[in-house]
Amino acid sequence: MASPYLLLLLLIPVLPLIFLLVLAFLVRPRPAKVPVKGRHVLITGGSSGIGLAMALQASAEGARVSILARSKAKLEEARDTIRLATGKEVTILSADVRDAEAVARAVDEAGPIDILVANQGVFIPQELEFQDLEEIRLQVEINLMGTIHLIKAALPGMKQNTKKTGLPASIAIISSQAGQVGVYGYTAYSASKFALRGLAEALQQEVISDNIYVSLVFPPDTETPGLTEEHKRRPELTNLIVAASEQMKADEVAKKALDGIKSGKFIVSCNFEGVMLAIATAGLSPQSSYMTAFAEVFGAGFMRFVGICFQWNWFTIIEKYNAKHNRG
Repeated sequence: MASPYLLLLLLIPVLPLIFLLVLAFLVRPRPAKVPVKGRHVLITGGSSGIGLAMALQASAEGARVSILARSKAKLEEARDTIRLATGKEVTILSADVRDAEAVARAVDEAGPIDILVANQGVFIPQELEFQDLEEIRLQVEINLMGTIHLIKAALPGMKQNTKKTGLPASIAIISSQAGQVGVYGYTAYSASKFALRGLAEALQQEVISDNIYVSLVFPPDTETPGLTEEHKRRPELTNLIVAASEQMKADEVAKKALDGIKSGKFIVSCNFEGVMLAIATAGLSPQSSYMTAFAEVFGAGFMRFVGICFQWNWFTIIEKYNAKHNRG
């Protein structure tokens, strides 16, 4: 008769496999592939930075691309860049995402959309106490309300298109790692980006029956014209805290974002720090990968410890800075 200890030893390697099978049954939404070739991709903030890089890559993969931004001159320059790099034509749409009616007109002009990328954003770092209310309002209106205006305008046509083609569609929202963790000096910006997560989680439940997948992309600091302007405004303490953070190039972030969209991922991380943040903040977010769900379940406790270590480091930096400058 086999020893109970031997049976227990034999079960040890089997239990993780059983748990993986359970997760494979539980994860929602179900895994999906969202094709890009031959589809219509509309990207806001498409005249520069991550948006332009995504437009270039999507166009190179055979997508029909439309880019939307405020500046007609920058849009024309971006169109020429894409044409030169890929030999493909793109549609340019000039509109301010804060204006719901202008966005609706632009979306109507663009035609049925298969993949919508809400990439527009503005970042003005400063302590909340000292930041002008108009600057706070601007960040909320562009980062949050602009995304809502865009989705509301595009959604009816996207639903009709998925029924017509039978292919899955995608709504991608470009957030920020500051939408996963708050950092000194990012108060208003983080508020506008954290809100996108709630929007995306609820929206995914609302549109999954229409075969539409929502992706929430969390880039780190990215080498764009916007980052250059941000550095001019960052409080000194913010620079001390984020000094060790990894920067990425716009085309690297664009590839990660596009790969995430094509695989129907809900949370799209762009680097190792992003993966750690995604595990630490997974919470009740949708998850279509049972392997990622496995990492989240078993990595959450350890990542909470890592997060506490990071917070200890940040608060130590703040305490030392305040002591040095006789603040507090």
